[in-house]
Amino acid sequence: MEKEQQIVIIGAAAFGLGTALRLKEEGYKSVTILDRSVPPVPDGSSNDISRVIRFDYGDAVYAEIAKEAFHLWKTPDYQEAFHQTPCLWVCQDGTPEQPVQPRAQEYSRKTKRVLTEMGQEWVPVRSVEEAKQHFPKLTGRLATPGFDGFYNKSAGWADAGLACSRLMSRCASAGVSFITGPNGQVEEFEKRSDGTIKSVRTKTGRVEGDQFIVATGAWTSSLIPAWNSMLAAGQVVGYLRLTPDEVSQLRDLPIYFNFSTGFFAFPPHEPTGYLKVACHGFGYTRSEPSVTSAPPSSAVASRANYIPADGLKRLTAGLMDLFPQLASRGFEKVGICWYNDTPTGDFIFDFHPEHKNLFIATGGSGQYVNQAENHLRDPN
Repeated sequence: MEKEQQIVIIGAAAFGLGTALRLKEEGYKSVTILDRSVPPVPDGSSNDISRVIRFDYGDAVYAEIAKEAFHLWKTPDYQEAFHQTPCLWVCQDGTPEQPVQPRAQEYSRKTKRVLTEMGQEWVPVRSVEEAKQHFPKLTGRLATPGFDGFYNKSAGWADAGLACSRLMSRCASAGVSFITGPNGQVEEFEKRSDGTIKSVRTKTGRVEGDQFIVATGAWTSSLIPAWNSMLAAGQVVGYLRLTPDEVSQLRDLPIYFNFSTGFFAFPPHEPTGYLKVACHGFGYTRSEPSVTSAPPSSAVASRANYIPADGLKRLTAGLMDLFPQLASRGFEKVGICWYNDTPTGDFIFDFHPEHKNLFIATGGSGQYVNQAENHLRDPN
């Protein structure tokens, strides 16, 4: 791309904002971001009170990329939103109440091997009793029967909403232009006879450009044909209200992730007083007339306070394993976090095969936890 070209980015979440900032830092003159919402986008997967930051992967390439990102989170540009804390990974045998991924132990072994090859220290945790010695605030039965686990001190979580807000401010300071609301809600591309993109049509008009970047996460297949390369999948999230004393008592919790069931939990988020838990798996789909699955396209102020009944059951079972004294309280709110999954869990960063000035940046696949699941899916 030439530095004088007009670059139009569709999507104002982590991929879009990060790309825009990098382009301005490299000297590109005209960079414009379009989105139906002002970032942090309320229903985008880059926005919430917490996201896992770790490099515990069973794939050496992703582990190295994530380790580089982990160290960036500790720099002045990002440290305001970052909280370093251990990440405890556990496996268990299945029960009638909690079916499990059959290859969880295999992925755990791969992850430990990759960490060892990287020279990264990790700590084995061979029993529930040993886990509670390391993390005495955990009061439940944890991952039983068949508990096995490890933890890595080089991990943490980010206040994702705060991080996106700060990233937007940096973009604006660097000269990135923003078009939001109906003027920024892209509905389709307008093409030339040679297949290149001429402009995007929004709800209220059109925006022309020379180069176009699609960074729309789970909404991507609503704009471009997916060809079975991606699928929008909704994952369930729950938020439990804590008292100020409980927030203080549980402040030193690790991130807890059960490879086998997909349940994971964060330390308390002090600004809101929430204990956030979630389940990672194959997710839920939502049919649209022209695509297999897509989130609602209309702009929202926040995620809908709804999840399917079986998702609520999974969240409650996981919380019972950690804190049985809190599980009966129920969640103050719940929601769906939309991933854009690819068959292998890998990113899609490439030019569109039919439109040479259209670049696709998607397939996040819930990368903050998703590589565990994707390697479990991979028969190789």
